[in-house]
Amino acid sequence: MTLPLVVGIDGSEASLEAVDWAADESLRHEVPLHLVHAAVSGHEAPGLVAVASERARRGAPAVRLSDEVVHEEAAAALVGKGRNAFALVLGSRGLGDLAGLLLGSVSLAVAAHAGCPVVVVRGGPEHREGRFGRVVVGVEDGEGSDTALQFAFREAHLRQCRLVAVHAWTAPVGNPGPPALSGYALQAERRPPAEVLADKLAGPAERYRDVAVSSEVTEGSARHALLDEASRADVLVVGARRRHGYVGLQLGLVNHAVLHHAPCPVVVVPRL
Repeated sequence: MTLPLVVGIDGSEASLEAVDWAADESLRHEVPLHLVHAAVSGHEAPGLVAVASERARRGAPAVRLSDEVVHEEAAAALVGKGRNAFALVLGSRGLGDLAGLLLGSVSLAVAAHAGCPVVVVRGGPEHREGRFGRVVVGVEDGEGSDTALQFAFREAHLRQCRLVAVHAWTAPVGNPGPPALSGYALQAERRPPAEVLADKLAGPAERYRDVAVSSEVTEGSARHALLDEASRADVLVVGARRRHGYVGLQLGLVNHAVLHHAPCPVVVVPRL
């Protein structure tokens, strides 16, 4: 059975924009689209699901569409649905969020606890509608971003666009190396950052040979590097580690920064 792309809807404009994005994504990946409205019993919004369904069909008439109303707290309901989902798609703000919030509480809670990729649809039409032809992915040393990298390559392959792989690094504090060496040279004494990135890209690049890849190695803040690249991207993909001894994911400072500030849709992909 093909796992569906699940969209959380609450009647907000942000959730309807998420439906638009998800309908296109469902066709791209050839997976069903399932709309979920979580409502506390007695507080259902009549017609909300019908409006969202009509919007999905209007944007993507061929999409395999289903819908459901669940009587449960929204974040818990969506995390539960994510156990059997290709991915979860959410708007950046919900109806109940306070004015001035950069990211809705439900979206943040789902991103931190779901067991599947979570997409928070952000940005204006130029970013949501694929006008830039670029997928950006953050790549770190170790295994934290391996699954995210696979997701990003597949996304670039299906969109027939460029993949921009970003690896940011900082020289160790208190490094006893010769004072004349630059930060990059100090890091190169251990393992050159460009080599770290090239090694990470080698496997998926062999599988997706049609994807044009740009490698960006930068010394400094990963948050700044990713947000800068996201300003010219259709999708930004980041990884998240499992928390040892706890349910959910470890959303670090970089994940929080891009979820709150990225000008394009953000995908948080948990490490398998």
